[in-house]
Order: sequence, then C-alpha cells, then structure tokens
Amino acid sequence: MNLVPTKTLNYYNQHAQTFSDSTLNVDMSALYAEFLPLIPKHGHILDAGCGSARDAMYFKQQGFTVSAFDASENIAKLASNYLQQAVEVKTFQQLNCTNKYDGIWCCASLLHVPKVELPQVFLKLQNALKPNGVLYVSFKYGTQERVHNGREFTDLNEDGLTALIAHHTELKTLKQWQTVDQRPERESEVWLNALLTRSELINE
Repeated sequence: MNLVPTKTLNYYNQHAQTFSDSTLNVDMSALYAEFLPLIPKHGHILDAGCGSARDAMYFKQQGFTVSAFDASENIAKLASNYLQQAVEVKTFQQLNCTNKYDGIWCCASLLHVPKVELPQVFLKLQNALKPNGVLYVSFKYGTQERVHNGREFTDLNEDGLTALIAHHTELKTLKQWQTVDQRPERESEVWLNALLTRSELINE
C-alpha cells in the first residue's frame, strides 16, 4: 500500500532537524485565530502530520488536549521531545478512529498525499471528527501533482478541494481563503486554506 511517497518520507527523515528548525518560529497566529474559536474549551485537537509540533505545542499551551502524529520517524522523535509527549509515527491512511476529536489540524501535511488517495483520507478525517468537529487543511495553491526539491506535492485550488469534499464526504466547507507563505524568502508562495466541518446530520 502506498502510504507516503517514499521520496518524500526519505526527504523528511534526512532533513528532520533542518526542517524542524526552519518551521518552529513561523508566526501562525492568523490561522490559529480562524480555527481555535471553533473548538470547545479544553477540546481534543489532533495535529495530523505535525512536523516540528509547533502548532501542537501552541494548542497545548492554550489548554487544549492534544494528540499528534507524523509519517516521518525522525521528525516524530524531534516533535515528541519538543512537545514533551509521545508523537505517533503514522500516515493519514493509517488513521482509524471514530468520533474522537473536536478539531483536526492538517497544516501543510495533506499536500503530500497522492491525489488519488485524498478522497479516502478525507473520509478517515471526517470519521475521526466528532459531529460538528472542525477540520483545518492547507495546500499549496494550484492544480497539479509535482515533485519539488525531493518531495511530492498535490496542489489544490478552491474548485479542486470543493470537488473532493462534495463527491466523497459529508464534510461541509465553512470557509476557504488564500494566504501567502509566512517564511522569509517564500512570500511569493500562495496557500489555499479551508475550514471544514462534519455535519451533525450524519447518520452514525
């Protein structure tokens, strides 16, 4: 089973420390301000594909219960140390739980899932959410699958994401918006952000 493209996983395992260091101090406050007000106080948030655990740590500091995983063993190890709690090594395709999380945060992580596998992954994310739970996702803006600097990317625009959600899940879009990359020298990169919710009308 193609869990994560091997090329991408190799990249993160080889560059774990550098990648972690480069992302730890990026200011994500504008995105937190969109997501966190939708999560109940002390709610349970899953940081899926957590990378350095920068966001998981922030959520934890705000009093939320936090779980996290990453597909890269080396990155998960660094994230565990930083977060001071276990970060699981697993992929989106291995997410198998139901009605567990008030919120799921997929910041720049789903973009490494091959497009053909995204429908199944969105279903797994939907099932893992509690009814009325909220899912945040971000993709590099575009329409293609490509390899860049040794990693594989699936780019999406509003129409692409809407089609995935509408055809394969019961998720509803709360909001879609574009932002520019917050890292120095990356201001020309545009991101698609979306907040999705699991409708409570779903039959269990």
